Amino acid sequence: MVFSLVILGCSPSEEKNTEKKEYKTWSSYLGDPGRSHYSTLSKITKDNVKNLKIAWSYEADDWGQMQMNPLVVDSVLYGVTAALRVVALNAGTGKEIWQFGDSEKVWHSTSRGVSYWEKEDDKRILVTRGPDLFALDALTGKPIPSFGNNGKIDLRSGMPESAKEKFVISNTPGAIYKDLIVMPLRLSEGEGAPSGDIMAFSVVTGELAWVFHTIPHPGEEGYETWENKQAFKDDLVGAANNWAGMAVDEEAGIIYVPTGSAAPDFYGRNRLGSTLYANCLLALDGNTGERIWHFQLTHHDIWDRDPPAPPNLLTVTRDEKNIPAVAQVTKQGYVYVFNRLTGEPLFDIEEVPVPESTLEGEKAWPTQPIPTKPKPFARQSQDLTENDISPFAENKEELLKIFKESDKRQYAPPALTRGFLLPGYDGAAEWGGAAVDPEEGILYVNANEMAWNIQVAPADEVAEGMPLGEATYQKYCVSCHQADRKGLTASGFPSLLDLQLRKEKKEVATIILKGKGMMTGFPQIKDDEKEALLRFLWGEEVKHNVVEKDRADSIKSNGAINYKHTGYDKFLDSKGLPGISPPWGTLHAIDLNSGEYLWSIPFGDTPELGEKGKGTGTENYGGPVVTENGLLFIGATRDGYFRVFDKRTGDILWEYKLPAAAFATPAMYEVNGKQYIAIACGGEKLGAEKGNQIVAFALETP
Repeated sequence: MVFSLVILGCSPSEEKNTEKKEYKTWSSYLGDPGRSHYSTLSKITKDNVKNLKIAWSYEADDWGQMQMNPLVVDSVLYGVTAALRVVALNAGTGKEIWQFGDSEKVWHSTSRGVSYWEKEDDKRILVTRGPDLFALDALTGKPIPSFGNNGKIDLRSGMPESAKEKFVISNTPGAIYKDLIVMPLRLSEGEGAPSGDIMAFSVVTGELAWVFHTIPHPGEEGYETWENKQAFKDDLVGAANNWAGMAVDEEAGIIYVPTGSAAPDFYGRNRLGSTLYANCLLALDGNTGERIWHFQLTHHDIWDRDPPAPPNLLTVTRDEKNIPAVAQVTKQGYVYVFNRLTGEPLFDIEEVPVPESTLEGEKAWPTQPIPTKPKPFARQSQDLTENDISPFAENKEELLKIFKESDKRQYAPPALTRGFLLPGYDGAAEWGGAAVDPEEGILYVNANEMAWNIQVAPADEVAEGMPLGEATYQKYCVSCHQADRKGLTASGFPSLLDLQLRKEKKEVATIILKGKGMMTGFPQIKDDEKEALLRFLWGEEVKHNVVEKDRADSIKSNGAINYKHTGYDKFLDSKGLPGISPPWGTLHAIDLNSGEYLWSIPFGDTPELGEKGKGTGTENYGGPVVTENGLLFIGATRDGYFRVFDKRTGDILWEYKLPAAAFATPAMYEVNGKQYIAIACGGEKLGAEKGNQIVAFALETP
């Protein structure tokens, strides 16, 4: 079955402005509103790139993972540190101009940067911290009193009352359209998540301008795709949020919004149906929020296959005609390409039959949409054979046994038996996203090739008389940190054993409330549950503080979760390296005019393997920057290098060992006629040592 599109609403004209656009600034997230990661600056060339040197570095007051992509406006670089402090630096020297943030309080979340807006002399930086969106004076860093409540608004102000006590933050900069900012939201992925409505706020006042319901209300298009007719207000169903960011076609007035899966993940008994507008690429009218067109990338998602990055806007050529296009990369390794004005797929998309679910109460959707071109930019689980077990593994027989016993079918649904998920939960494409040459129609994307195990188990019952702390742990913590509290450290979920030797109770209480890194916060936990959980983790459980009958009956009777996810478990060998054969990270150039690959190469090295690790590829987070004159700049790899490739061939031209791994996308800009590229080096992720620097490179002055 080949997908046929139904377009609702009026579409703007497809006439293209033939005047060539310049990409010489970096005042928007990922370079420009179309998220192209692209620059026409040309002083750094293939011939002189070997002369790149550190021009300046800035050491932040705090240490740890920095995912942010800096912005540069009027010779000022704006970034966010590991503790969510906003810094404004002289973009030519790295000298600090101002800093905004609590000098004492450490925030445990991450940020991918800030948004910038200006009108005449009014210049603003917009940034989030927790559920709050701040508007800062770009020149001073001071909150603007006329915006919301003395310079900030609560993002939950545009959501239903029930969201007020739920986990709502934003990791990704908002999309600016005219005098509006449209905000990505990070929400819980479990039971009790709020609905992930798309909300636009006034940049000037902070007032709510419009809302698009991603879980449709009665009378709205898409409502019929949910079997649960109360899903829009059901406390057991939620999300379908945009967390990865958006792209904006300012000329057409369209905002392109990729949405994530409905919650809870992995078991969808209470959210059956194809479930629009979860897992969609939405084209919304920037002025009103009305839908122009949509395409659902995954029906009834039970694999957490939410689009991981903003789409890219570009022009592709077909039959000597220029077509305005939007390309969306995915965790599955697919690239979906559409006419961005009409929603027409530019390559056929087939609805392919997929396996049924074996879980009671679950109904997997019978087909999934798979593009015929381009081919996936990462290996797929169904394509692997026994020969694909890692040649470096010392426990090869053990891995082979797991591999043989695992369900490797395409879109095999979660089951009581082990499944093999490749690309893994974090995907092939990551939040760093792809770069494009917007005029040539070429897409450049880095990918992970890490296999994970996927499995569910019957949910543990919370029984009357169970210690309250243990019951709370079972409800909120066990999937990631495991029943034995040993965690899944190789997958980024730490052990909670001996927690009292490493953390203060006050710090852990804050993490429970607000989250940290991959962990969402749990503000909905009642005070007595939180206190009991802390005592349980500290080995101080009070025996008489137990689950009472009414609470146990309430938990049992809601019927929300009959199965629980057993955890984010990577398929690793006995030394903690990937259990499948290399490459474990790759980098690709794809011609979206034809759907064919220009080149594909392993990306990064594996230091643990010494010389044998050269060219094996490695896990990577953060995206590339490409230039008109033929260069591709990228950090991202676990091995901690910053590299430059020939974008035409994939040949490496230069590499530099950074002070810490850079899990972030760089920014390219020019100050006083000198071209720079800056990148945040925070490390910490994937076991890398943590850092605290923003580093800018430029050509060595003769």
